[in-house]
Amino acid sequence: MAPKTARARRLGIALRHHREAAGLTLETAADEINSTRSTLSRYENAQTLITPATVRALLTSYGVGSEEVAAAVQLAKDARKPGWWVSYSYLLDPRTIDFIALEAEATAIANFEPSVVPGLLQTADYIRGVMRGGPHTLGDELVEQRVKVRLDRQQRLTGDDPPILDAIIDEGALLRPVGDQSVMDGQLRHLVKMAELPNITVQVIPLSAGYHRGTRGSLHILEFADPEDPIIASVETVAGQMILDRAGETRTCTKIMEHLRSVALSPADSRGMLLTVLKGR
Repeated sequence: MAPKTARARRLGIALRHHREAAGLTLETAADEINSTRSTLSRYENAQTLITPATVRALLTSYGVGSEEVAAAVQLAKDARKPGWWVSYSYLLDPRTIDFIALEAEATAIANFEPSVVPGLLQTADYIRGVMRGGPHTLGDELVEQRVKVRLDRQQRLTGDDPPILDAIIDEGALLRPVGDQSVMDGQLRHLVKMAELPNITVQVIPLSAGYHRGTRGSLHILEFADPEDPIIASVETVAGQMILDRAGETRTCTKIMEHLRSVALSPADSRGMLLTVLKGR
C-alpha cells in the first residue's frame, strides 16, 4: 500500500467532492468505470493510488470541466512519484512511512515531546542513544540506517523553502541523559543553534508547570500549503504511531497544542533555560 501523501489525500478529497456534486453514490460512480464500490472508496480515502487514466475517466463521467480534469490528472501523476523515504520501506512500519510522507509535504510542523528531544532537532549521536534504548533490540547496522532516515528528514529544515517548526519540549527531556555527557552537551548546543533559525521556534515547558495536557505522550500537528488539505495530527501510543485526520480529533489535538504553548516558557526564556542546563552539566 502506498503512503498517504498530501497529494494523494488531496486527490481523494477532490474525487469525492466531484462525485457528490454529480449526485452519484459510490456504487453508481464505480459502475461508470466498471469498478467496485470498495475500490472507489479506497481511491477517495487515498488508501490505493489511482491511475491518471482512471482519474480522467471518473471525472469525465462526473461532467467535470477539462481544466479541472487536467489538474486532477497531473495531481495523480505527481502522487505516484516515489519519495526519498520509499527506499526505507523495508526498515520502518507502514504507519511511520505514512507519517514521513506527510511530514515531507507539510509547510508547518508543531511537535511536543515529553521525554526526548524532538526527532527533527536530534543530533546523530543522540539519535543513536535513543535507538539503542528503544523497545526493540537493534544491531549496529539497523541503528545506523535509522539514524540516516532521521537525518534525511531533518534536511528540509535548512533547505530551500523550509517548513515552519514549532518545537515544544518538556524540561524533563533536557534533564534525562541519552548517551554520555558529551552527547547531551552536543544535543543541547544543537538545540540552541537550531532555535536561531528564522523558521524554528523552541519552547520549554518547565517542571514547575506541573501536570499538563501533554504529559501523557508526544504530539505532532502538520499543516499544508493547500487549504483543501486538512490538518493531520499524530500521537505516539504503546502500539506505535497513530495518524489522526478526522476533524473532531484534530481539533482536540490543536487545542492541546495551544495549551502546551501557553504553559511553555517564551522562546527567549527557553533559550535561557537551555543555556542554564548546559552550564550546569
